[in-house]
Amino acid sequence: MGKHRRPGPLNQPSRATPHVDPAAPFTPYEKRRRPPMDQYRRDRPLHGGAGHLRPHEPRTLEEWDGFGYTPAGTAPDLATAQVWVRELEIGTVDGEE
Repeated sequence: MGKHRRPGPLNQPSRATPHVDPAAPFTPYEKRRRPPMDQYRRDRPLHGGAGHLRPHEPRTLEEWDGFGYTPAGTAPDLATAQVWVRELEIGTVDGEE
């Protein structure tokens, strides 16, 4: 193992840099409009602080709009917020496939 080896399976590409098509004419502009680490939805504790310490407190839900994160709603607790965040990634709506 090298000193700077990326952890994880060898057959998976790194998620640190998102895939960008170099042949597309607007690649530099599209690259700037991608969310950090390809995270289109995220949740934050409503009153700040570390979210994992108080899982029963309300959360602010935020969505990437191409320029920054904008408020999309609130969730009563961490579990509900995580379901909302993963809903877009998995492609399910309310647990349906």
